[in-house]
Amino acid sequence: MDSKPHPLNTSFAWRSATTSRTIVTDDLARQWDEQGFFVLRDVIPQETIARVRDEIDPLEERMTEWLRKRGGRVAIADADAITFTTHVVKRSEVLRDFAAGEPFRSIVRDLIGPDVRLYWDQAVYKKPEPEREFPWHQDNGYTFIEPQQYVTCWVPLVDATEENGCPQVAPGRHVGGTLAHEWVEPIGFQCIDAPDDAVTVEAAVGDVVVFSSLTPHRTGPNRTDHVRRAYILQYAPDGAVCIAEGERNDEPVPQNDPERQFVVLSGGAPPA
Repeated sequence: MDSKPHPLNTSFAWRSATTSRTIVTDDLARQWDEQGFFVLRDVIPQETIARVRDEIDPLEERMTEWLRKRGGRVAIADADAITFTTHVVKRSEVLRDFAAGEPFRSIVRDLIGPDVRLYWDQAVYKKPEPEREFPWHQDNGYTFIEPQQYVTCWVPLVDATEENGCPQVAPGRHVGGTLAHEWVEPIGFQCIDAPDDAVTVEAAVGDVVVFSSLTPHRTGPNRTDHVRRAYILQYAPDGAVCIAEGERNDEPVPQNDPERQFVVLSGGAPPA
């Protein structure tokens, strides 16, 4: 498909990392600007990931049961292929503290600025599955948020490899803002065809894959016998609003639900 701007993308300008940084090095900031992603290696203790995984696993099991009671598939979730267990910070103090803590505070301070909220969180469990194409998309193509540029932190709960469906990104397409997306079968919205310069991003437990809401990406099929488990945390500037979801335009809706879109930074510091 030909890439073209989203109809609501009329005046986008890419924002570089802040000049006062704590965890994002000059090299990573350069990669952020040029490619729209980077990986922080070994920044979360193994025992912390184990606690997070133990909190999420039973919630995902309930989601899988819920899907099966409804025929196995709802929207892009499939009990036998991929599940999306959303807003788990509402159901676990452990996960809420994780999302509000380090290294995420430093990441978003460096990339967004001093006033940041959690925008979205979801566990994505990719089951062993047959080959299927998960479309290349931008996160802001599913739900159009203004400002368009926010930060996705993709946290592997098991080692993410090419074999079990780690992320792939299309570098350099982020600087033009949100692209138009169209629904494709069997699952999801698509903004570009498979790019020749796609980068496969393997990540171990303890790493964080950081990419822009405007970086086209996908995950490949899980060809192993084990579930590929990941927890995705997204952060937006305080004051962000939702303009459209899917193909439906809305009046701007503030993204400030205190239960799941809580303040992570205020004036550069954690809230009192």
